[in-house]
Amino acid sequence: MTGANKGIGFGIAKYLGLSGWQVIVGARDRQRAEKSINELRSAGIDVIGWVDIELRDFANIEQAAKTINEKYPQLSLLINNAGIPGDMSVDSGHTEISTIRETLDVNFIGTFALTKALLPLIAKNQGRIVNVTVPSEISPYWHPLAYVASKAAQNAMMGVMAIEFQQHNTPIEIFSVHPGPTTTDLNGNMSLPGFHDIETVGQKFAALINDGQSHQGEFIELYPIVKED
Repeated sequence: MTGANKGIGFGIAKYLGLSGWQVIVGARDRQRAEKSINELRSAGIDVIGWVDIELRDFANIEQAAKTINEKYPQLSLLINNAGIPGDMSVDSGHTEISTIRETLDVNFIGTFALTKALLPLIAKNQGRIVNVTVPSEISPYWHPLAYVASKAAQNAMMGVMAIEFQQHNTPIEIFSVHPGPTTTDLNGNMSLPGFHDIETVGQKFAALINDGQSHQGEFIELYPIVKED
């Protein structure tokens, strides 16, 4: 799982681990990765390793995929969770082009590159790919352009891949999950009516992964975005 060292990613890793999954932490910072691994292991979770993943860096992604293939050939679930927020404080007219480019580079292009690099291994293990994302349909209540655009691209990637996997009989399932409003570092630890914590989201996400059903090509909302009064 990418971005498993904090926030929603940590919550998902924790509850998947508590339900019996072995966890591989993908993170770009060794110190934060080791801290999260110690916390997860203290909770009784079988963390089998850490992989350095920097979604801005294609060479790093290639090395990460090589490491995973060599050290964790049993990988059957990739959760694309890591991402950056862009500038959520400005409207589209004041969003810098550089912010759009950087956010797309990490959240979409980097995520696609890692997914693409791991497709043969996931197919071999008849596994699943799950993107942590937001709706492509624009909400009037919350719509930071760079972030929403990058996640819309992720949703498009998911939809296209799902159709192609079905057409080509590729033994991979891919779907997207919107956790809903969650208090994390990404949004400055915002906490408003309707927001949930990472424990609640992690538990519900793990239950979805473990439900035994096929979700090929689906966009699933754990909790919808809350409407403002």
